Amino acid sequence: MEFGPVPLAQAEGAILAHSVPLPAGRLRKGLVLDAPALAHLAAAGIGEVTVARLGPDDLHEDAAAQAVAAALVPDAAAAGLVLRAVGTGRVNVHAAGPGLTQVDAARVAALNAVDPMITLATLSPWQRVAAGEMVATVKIIAYGVAQASVSAACGAGQGGLRLRRPVLSRAVLIETTVGGEETPDKGRAAIEARLRALGVTLDPPVRVPHRPAALAQALQAAAGADLVLILTASATSDPRDVAPQALRQAGGVVDRFGMPVDPGNLLFLGRLDATPVIGLPGCVKSPALNGADWVMERVICGLTVTAADIAAMGVGGLLKEIPIRGRLREARAE
Repeated sequence: MEFGPVPLAQAEGAILAHSVPLPAGRLRKGLVLDAPALAHLAAAGIGEVTVARLGPDDLHEDAAAQAVAAALVPDAAAAGLVLRAVGTGRVNVHAAGPGLTQVDAARVAALNAVDPMITLATLSPWQRVAAGEMVATVKIIAYGVAQASVSAACGAGQGGLRLRRPVLSRAVLIETTVGGEETPDKGRAAIEARLRALGVTLDPPVRVPHRPAALAQALQAAAGADLVLILTASATSDPRDVAPQALRQAGGVVDRFGMPVDPGNLLFLGRLDATPVIGLPGCVKSPALNGADWVMERVICGLTVTAADIAAMGVGGLLKEIPIRGRLREARAE
């Protein structure tokens, strides 16, 4: 692609590189200069403009952006995504519904390494999004780019982005109580809002005494749900504490106790037959992001979450402090 200043006599058919204010109105950058546009420039006393001119092996920015976006998301409906109309070398990719972004980071990096003029920016992997939210944008920086570069970028990024949609629809929350105390509704409300964001319905409250036998019985009764959540009145501080022990008594398995995400350390993940069971840390009573969100969202969207997956969450796992926590990371100054 050629780029630079040229006399008006040589500018017809070229792309205007910079907007030019004129008495009759502004000529915007990206305009393909035709005879009327050149006449307006001449009438304003302008004899030279900066232009871009595509070569025979170049693609216009819009065509290039469309090609890259189509390679990134070959079947938008199947991927749960929507490709918006191209403009100024940009195609935005939006979520067709709620879900988690599944990003092939290696493919994105390979695409962005092909040519600096071809760029792709995405949300972080496994970020929860709502319907209509932007998850990625393809932007061609120059007015045109070599066809060979576009082809290479398309190959590098092929199928690198999709949305994991929710596959679970019904959850049960079992809360334990100590001494007959009422459990605050605000904790349940925060959990319900999290579930609702992914289209999951929460069953009516289930409250039992904070004892393994009572909780085990409630777990067995809830085993038909898509997902079982446990929120205990007292923090679960050991793999043999009330909630993990109750899951074992009910015939279930604890796959992982504890996670390297703060807030969220005291989470545990297990299963009762085919039903996933998540023991929630107390920080879920706040709507702020915590480690339980990362596990719960993935389970709801049909991802298999292993102990190794949770162990790998430590990088980036230091989340914003939640002031309502009983014990903060650092003591406040007196």
